[in-house]
Amino acid sequence: MSTSLHYPRNPDTPVTDRPFSPAVRVGDLIFVSGQASVDATGKIIPDTFEGEFRRSVENLRKVLETAGSDLRHVVQTRNYVRDPAHVARYNELYREVFPAPYPARTTITNCLPTTLHYEIECVAVVKPA
Repeated sequence: MSTSLHYPRNPDTPVTDRPFSPAVRVGDLIFVSGQASVDATGKIIPDTFEGEFRRSVENLRKVLETAGSDLRHVVQTRNYVRDPAHVARYNELYREVFPAPYPARTTITNCLPTTLHYEIECVAVVKPA
């Protein structure tokens, strides 16, 4: 396995002025930073919990695609849900995106600023050639 680091980006990948990369690829592993309900410029797009979940996952999909992977090759997710009242709906939506067998998962509640309902980060493997 190669240990060189790559920082995949394309014009559709959301950007930020904060000091982190959307993804880092090391060999066949891809580490994706937290993806939230933001547009391509990094501006937060407030929405319902479901709307923010879907936009966050779409941003995750774009970052993974740029790095050579997709949602089917995610091996672990870390999820941040602001309001514990949304956990039941979160589980329903999560099952739509990640069908069984599920990636390893951690979910943390009561942890986001009031400007966000949801955020997701992951570790994935590169799609086989």
